[in-house]
Amino acid sequence: MTYATAMVSLAVDQSNEGLLEVTGQLAGQFSARVIGTAVAMFSPPLYFLEGAASQQLIDEGEAALARRMAELESRFRAAMHGRARDVEWRQAQELPARYVAREARAADLVIVGGDGNAILDPFSVAGPSDLVLQAGRPLLVVPAAVKWLDLRSVLVAWKDCPEARRAVADALPLLGKAKEVTVAGIAEEEGGQTAVKHGVQDVVGWLAHHGVAARAQVPERCGNAVLQLDRIAADVGAGVVVAGAYGRSRFREWVLGGVTQHLVGQTARCALLSR
Repeated sequence: MTYATAMVSLAVDQSNEGLLEVTGQLAGQFSARVIGTAVAMFSPPLYFLEGAASQQLIDEGEAALARRMAELESRFRAAMHGRARDVEWRQAQELPARYVAREARAADLVIVGGDGNAILDPFSVAGPSDLVLQAGRPLLVVPAAVKWLDLRSVLVAWKDCPEARRAVADALPLLGKAKEVTVAGIAEEEGGQTAVKHGVQDVVGWLAHHGVAARAQVPERCGNAVLQLDRIAADVGAGVVVAGAYGRSRFREWVLGGVTQHLVGQTARCALLSR
């Protein structure tokens, strides 16, 4: 298995250096075609003029966006030169998440920047929390602080749910390139370790049939999956964490916290998420 086509979603209002570097490295690893996208919609200020002044403000805002997108296209093409098998550029002035989710039909994998737990402007960037729900494709989330695709160690955050099963299948190309793979499961309550260990061992066995050697890890401690998975990721030196996205409702994750919200907000490593 491979990623024949990757799509990278660039932000118009922030740096994309790390995102482009990771995309270029992934393109080189898989000899992939890469589609670059830049999407934004001009959002008038809270105070809004009327008549000709209003139209002038809109025209100037849209022209500025067009110039920024042309700049991003140049940077994208330069970053992919000599790395991607082929490149294509797509841009639009509309809501970013809606556009990227629609265009994701053309890709095997969508690469996007992390949110760093910041409140993203929905008019300027396609946020990972929205995209993973809409795209129907696996999402590789790249925090701004990450500058390279570290496949020396990959952690699979296993939970016996459809989202995690899809994530592991979607991650097979990356797992095949990794030097070390760890499959970790966290029991949610006392007495659940046996069932979790059985599930993790099944995943390790399934990966072996796909040529991926992995080891199992199930801590004796129960609960607090975010803290425990973060600790395991640090212990094994994971450069990428693979996980199913929103195994429970998005609202509950916002209110109570959860693995998905943590992975799109953390800044230490990439995350491959599937829904």
